[in-house]
Amino acid sequence: MGLVEYHRKRSSTRSPEPRGGKPTGSKLRFTVQKHAASSLHYDFRLELDGVLKSWAVPKGPSLNPTDKRLALQVEDHPFDYKDFEGVIPEGNYGAGTVMLWDRGTYESLEPVKGKSEHEQVIRRGLRKGMLKFRLRGKKLKGEFVLVKTSTRAPNTWLLIKHRDEHASAEPIPEGADLSVKSGKTLEEIGKREKRASRTRSQT
Repeated sequence: MGLVEYHRKRSSTRSPEPRGGKPTGSKLRFTVQKHAASSLHYDFRLELDGVLKSWAVPKGPSLNPTDKRLALQVEDHPFDYKDFEGVIPEGNYGAGTVMLWDRGTYESLEPVKGKSEHEQVIRRGLRKGMLKFRLRGKKLKGEFVLVKTSTRAPNTWLLIKHRDEHASAEPIPEGADLSVKSGKTLEEIGKREKRASRTRSQT
């Protein structure tokens, strides 16, 4: 998909969102951002081929295997977006507060070795409409699957937790309302950015 659509929707002068970045390290990265845009949702992102494959999950990921969370695939995001937390100003695409809800590494469930081989498996699963992977995050751990639905909408998937030692009857873990980056709530992040913006405008 690439970043053409991402850049088309955003202004580099009006929005603080990252524009690029290159992966480093031997592990694939994932991130989940809680996003108070026109409607509150969670953005689930998996590193693949140098960008972040992205899905908007209205109710957020769940650790309960009985929950089938709707996940709408959206445009790819740049790799540096994995660390983004802040406020997208009014008048910009996706305006609202963004919290870094979870982050970590992930891998395919197939017994392969190395980052490139895991990427091959994930790439194949993306084409087939079924991604099976293991998350190693602060909040989300264990096996998950993203399954493309049979509806006519080509971007509609389901995010489901596998039954393993990390599964829980509770959909989200304790402390889920705090950022893994700043330790702040969504509301606190918004207030912090507004104070910083006022300070910049006065200098």
